[in-house]
Amino acid sequence: MLTLDLHPIFRNNRDIELALRQAIFTAVRSRETVVEIIPGKGSGQLMKRVMAFLGQKHIRKMYDHLETDPRNSGRVLVHFVYGEGPAAGGGRG
Repeated sequence: MLTLDLHPIFRNNRDIELALRQAIFTAVRSRETVVEIIPGKGSGQLMKRVMAFLGQKHIRKMYDHLETDPRNSGRVLVHFVYGEGPAAGGGRG
C-alpha cells in the first residue's frame, strides 16, 4: 500500500496537486491495489481538495473506488483493480 501524507505540504496548492498526481500514477504503474491519502482532519478544506482532485474525470477512470475510514475521517483509501475488461476484478474467463 502506498501512503501519501499531505500534512507537510497542506499550504501549497501546486505541491498538493503534484503529490496526488504522482501517488495515483505511481500506483497504476506499479499496480498497487490501495493508496492511502492522509489529508488530516483539520477544517476539512484539504479533504475537499483531495476529493475534488480524485473526482476529476481523467483521474476517476484510473481507480475503482474510494473509501473513507469510518474510524479516522482524515484518511482516504483509493482502491485499484487490475485485469481485463470493464469488470477488471472478476471477469477472467
